[in-house]
Amino acid sequence: MPLAISETNLPHLSHRGKVRDIYDLGDALLIVATDRLSAFDVVLPDGIPEKGVVLTELSNFWFQKLSHVIPSHFLAMGYDKAKVGEHFPDLPLEIARRAMLVKKAKPLPVECVVRGYLAGSAWSEYKKDATIGGVPAPKGLVDSQRLDEPLFTPTTKATKGHDENILFAEVERLIGKTLAAHVREATLALYNAGHAYAQSRGILIADTKFEFGILDHKLIVIDEVLTPDSSRFWSAADYKPGRPQEPLDKQYVRDWLNASGWNKEPPGPRLPQEVIDQTAKRYKEVYQRLTGHPLPTGAGG
Repeated sequence: MPLAISETNLPHLSHRGKVRDIYDLGDALLIVATDRLSAFDVVLPDGIPEKGVVLTELSNFWFQKLSHVIPSHFLAMGYDKAKVGEHFPDLPLEIARRAMLVKKAKPLPVECVVRGYLAGSAWSEYKKDATIGGVPAPKGLVDSQRLDEPLFTPTTKATKGHDENILFAEVERLIGKTLAAHVREATLALYNAGHAYAQSRGILIADTKFEFGILDHKLIVIDEVLTPDSSRFWSAADYKPGRPQEPLDKQYVRDWLNASGWNKEPPGPRLPQEVIDQTAKRYKEVYQRLTGHPLPTGAGG
């Protein structure tokens, strides 16, 4: 059964998001990625078994692999008793597997979306307006086509409702020109490094989003990195432009929801067991293909 972690007695709970529970420890945070599933900004009634473990372990993997590009907020995994035990001496293993101790940074008010392929909402926008992220795009592009260069297509970070596309000039207005340029550079560098590695493991990262924060006057990457919740993953062996690709990420659930006739307003519909099982399978497959080993089952793997 998926672990919702919705009624824990842990102290210091400061924020409960759609997917994550965040515990404020002063100069650090404990972020617990639950098995809750959000789609179209609605938390669905059914979670995905071990989804939170995949998000936490895969983010940890990427934080280490991409540390040469930009530092992250990562401090320790939840099951690292030497570092987490002083705050939570009796943290249950099923929570610890989904938890990460991180530095507390000041988040930037921008979602840093990067697109290497034309898919999803970008494909819909292109068909309608011949633009991508509000910027005119070349004629003749097809569904799932790889772009000549990855595009930085930022959005707002909405606390309610949907994120909205914004132009780079708006990012500059929000955080200043120098920092905006640094954020765009870091976003593209993270994507390019991540895509190159993933492709070597047989996976294409079509698009993804990053979040950044400021700590000690320096830019760091925060939240999650290149997970099936935040990214569009395709199998390189099956990739063929000109048509939709088989998803290895949350898009599998979105596709079912779109076909179900749901109006995308709360409450969300119950998911069939087959959809739950297939989603869990795809998340674990992505983890194993990228890291080269199965999802860890306990402390230290």
